[in-house]
Amino acid sequence: MHSLARWFPFLQWPKPGAALLRGEFWAGLTVGLMLLPQGVAYAALAGMPLITGIYASIIPAAVAILFSPSPRLGVGPTALSALLIGASLTGMAEPGSAQWVQLAAWMAILSGLVQAVLGVVRAGWLLNLVTSPVLAGFTQAAALLILASQLPTLLGMRADWATVWHSPSIYLFDWRSIAFGLSSMALLMVAKKWRPAFPSAIFIIALTGLVSWATGFADSSGAVVGHLPAGLPHFLWPDLLDWDQFGALVMPVLVLSLVSFLETASSAQVEHQQAGTRWNENQDLVAQGLSKVSAGLFGSFATSASFSRSAVNLLAGAKTGYANVFSILLVVVVVQWFIPWLYHVPQAALAAIVVTAVLNLIKPMQILGLFRVSRVEACISVTTLALTILTAPRMYWGVFAGIALTQAYFIYQHLHPRIIEVGLHPDGSLRSRQLWQLPPLAPRIMALRMDADLDFATASALERYATEALQQNPGCSDIALLMEPVNSIDITGVETFARLERMVAKRGGTLHVVGLKLPAEKRLQRAGLLLQQGSIIALYRTSSEFLSRVCAKEQDPPMP
Repeated sequence: MHSLARWFPFLQWPKPGAALLRGEFWAGLTVGLMLLPQGVAYAALAGMPLITGIYASIIPAAVAILFSPSPRLGVGPTALSALLIGASLTGMAEPGSAQWVQLAAWMAILSGLVQAVLGVVRAGWLLNLVTSPVLAGFTQAAALLILASQLPTLLGMRADWATVWHSPSIYLFDWRSIAFGLSSMALLMVAKKWRPAFPSAIFIIALTGLVSWATGFADSSGAVVGHLPAGLPHFLWPDLLDWDQFGALVMPVLVLSLVSFLETASSAQVEHQQAGTRWNENQDLVAQGLSKVSAGLFGSFATSASFSRSAVNLLAGAKTGYANVFSILLVVVVVQWFIPWLYHVPQAALAAIVVTAVLNLIKPMQILGLFRVSRVEACISVTTLALTILTAPRMYWGVFAGIALTQAYFIYQHLHPRIIEVGLHPDGSLRSRQLWQLPPLAPRIMALRMDADLDFATASALERYATEALQQNPGCSDIALLMEPVNSIDITGVETFARLERMVAKRGGTLHVVGLKLPAEKRLQRAGLLLQQGSIIALYRTSSEFLSRVCAKEQDPPMP
């Protein structure tokens, strides 16, 4: 049963009781009321028919909570995933067309398969390839792009930006849409500060829809949601893609899979920290992957875990996945009987919901603060941000550039390890002689410490440093290697160790090896080294043992 529950975590949910279900119902109702307007707004952001945003909140959300070890996550359409879909498909089809919907469905299916396979082979560690600076740069660039994409709707623009720039006129804007958009944003911001768990978005939708109906906004050519098909989504296998279309989707699918899982990770880690449990990232990869596949097969677009809805779910007191079950049931009820009520809702109000949601992602001080910690990583973050904006709509190049720069910096650091000659500090610790102006440990000993493993990336640097140090100090015959920081040694490191041993032997000295750990010691022994202990090689388990024996030897009077 435990093995079965590993793949089907919902089997471990507690038995439902009246008290538990009462609390879960109110939490689910809160999130469901928040999910409905966001689903419609994010569908518009993705260039999809508006009803698909609601479809993405039914079957894909149900699949996610059944297979996820984080059942309180608010799974469904999100602003970042919707932007990636809309940006990636730009130029490949007309937004909202059957071809666009088909390509979005394949994006969901393919990205879902990528995530599910990675979860099955337990490759969740790939998440570590995207560092916090890269994610910060990409997220804030995406937020700026989302704001830019929503401004025409928010302002009721009747022409494109080029026309507005070359022939500015107030008649190119709809003042009623501006009023709906700005007032909706103001109310949403006030509600967020007043009561974060209050489903303010559905209240705004209801209020603006009522005002729109009363003033005849739709009848006077106002931009409204319009007719939406009622009824539940049905299974639909999308037509196969040709090779050119498939090739064009490869890069967007990979970025969507990665960014979507980063969204999931940020929410899931908060949930498990609150619950005091360990997050199973591989099982969540499987759950999110299956959720995306189901979205593509039921006429929707790729889903993800929403940080805002997950936070509201926790804030509303959700304890189990039953809260999300109630949210899905609420969406089903709306789809079946209340869809016509959305007809008069102004599109500017939907844009206000999206803009208000992504404003929280814009944190310039977060990137500026990186410069105080690491200028290189801060520059990587800024580069990711800039390239994401400049390469839009192919914004995935910003992510890949950030990952490439991070890996290049990582390799550079490992190829240039910190190697120092140590001396005895007055506080009893061994520190850098050059930095603290310390005398050598002993007249004939060069004591070196490398703060890295002894492998192919660092071995040549250590050998070069030791050779140059001995050439500059001809009176030194011994080398002391302080190897406490060394956790492993590869074959290149073994060969370098052997050359250092021979170099010291030619000088008639001793190679002092301090703090050698067992895995590294066993590897050196299997290579046939460490066999000449007492003559060429001297082993010390700790730095204090080395210091006591070396100092005692130096203080011994010379033999007559």
